Amino acid sequence: MEFSTTPDIAGKTITTNLGIVAGNVVQSKHVGRDLMAGLKSIVGGEISGYTEMLADARDIAIARMVAEAKKRNADAIVNVRFTTSSIMNSASEILAYGTAVTLQK
Repeated sequence: MEFSTTPDIAGKTITTNLGIVAGNVVQSKHVGRDLMAGLKSIVGGEISGYTEMLADARDIAIARMVAEAKKRNADAIVNVRFTTSSIMNSASEILAYGTAVTLQK
């Protein structure tokens, strides 16, 4: 399935707006990653364990959004956006959302 952060799909005509679709995941921190993050915060630099964790969570959120769009028989998702929030001290949410559409065949 095609998806885009723009309001259209290049070279395609949108025929039907099927509404908002979304996918989210709440990811908790890992004790080992917290330990390494604490050490890294002393010397500075990227905390790659968290970067990987959030990239994995983003991929899960996208897959869930696409699955919802497929249930509506969408051909694409436009205006895709991402947002994050802290749910509690040790967990974060990633939300992917956009508008499911059908395209002219």
